[in-house]
Amino acid sequence: MRGLQGPDGLGRVGVWTFAFEGQPAGRVREAAAEIEELGYGALWYGEAFGRDTVGQAWLLLSATRRVPVASGIANIAYREPLAMANAERTLGEAFPGRHVLGLGGHRVDDTVIEVDGYRVPARGKAVTTMRAYLDAMDAAPAHGPVPEPAPRRLLAALGPKMLGLAAERTGGAHTYFVSVEHTARARAALGPDAFLGVEQAVVLDTDRARARSVAEEHVAGYARVPHQAANLRRLGFGDEDLPPGGGPSRRLVDAIVAYGDVDVLHARVREHLAAGADHVCVQVLTADGAFPLREWRELAPVLTAAPARP
Repeated sequence: MRGLQGPDGLGRVGVWTFAFEGQPAGRVREAAAEIEELGYGALWYGEAFGRDTVGQAWLLLSATRRVPVASGIANIAYREPLAMANAERTLGEAFPGRHVLGLGGHRVDDTVIEVDGYRVPARGKAVTTMRAYLDAMDAAPAHGPVPEPAPRRLLAALGPKMLGLAAERTGGAHTYFVSVEHTARARAALGPDAFLGVEQAVVLDTDRARARSVAEEHVAGYARVPHQAANLRRLGFGDEDLPPGGGPSRRLVDAIVAYGDVDVLHARVREHLAAGADHVCVQVLTADGAFPLREWRELAPVLTAAPARP
């Protein structure tokens, strides 16, 4: 945990975004440089079906000078362990100490999905598959420069078994689509020394009805995903919160998304830190899917001053 903090660490609050996937490279570079200057402690990006995680990391790292760049996550279903190990070493050697490899892959159960006709196959049970993937990465021979310091890894983790694997085999865990209660449970499962980086979705809009509508749409999409639904049920959300064919309950939406003014969003970050998070990466949601540069600017003065965990 402590290895991801300090002068070269992730700080207390970062930016998490999918927004770069659909943007041209030039705009991504400009935005990344500004995020760094705004004082955020880290820059996290997702991987879905847009820009490849390795290319995205290189683009962001080359556009910035100091800020750590973290994948949240690099999907293990998309590349073989040897390719991932080589990419990890390459990024670590080119940008010493600045790249954090978050590994995950929620399509590692028994499902096969299609995206625009492209079939993404399952790889097996999640924890077993991830353990084997890490074993293969560690066994990959190195025929190029070895980075110094050593590359840093995290695992996407929600349940106790994956959290345990994260603490055992990597620097810690990155959690996504979670409540403050989950953060407390994750800290207990990880133990005191593993890093815990928590994603928090936010809507910066003082019109609370409009903000809640954006939040509901976000929650409704993820609540239909099997592993996310299972995690919500572990947290005590039931059929009344996840009705078939209906929208999520107000209770669920309020637990997952912070919406309102800057002070409301800052308070949620503080709650995660108090519950055991080392770092909170804020994902800004917008009503029209607009690139959230304005919101990043508005939030920065308050969020980058978030206090240390008690």
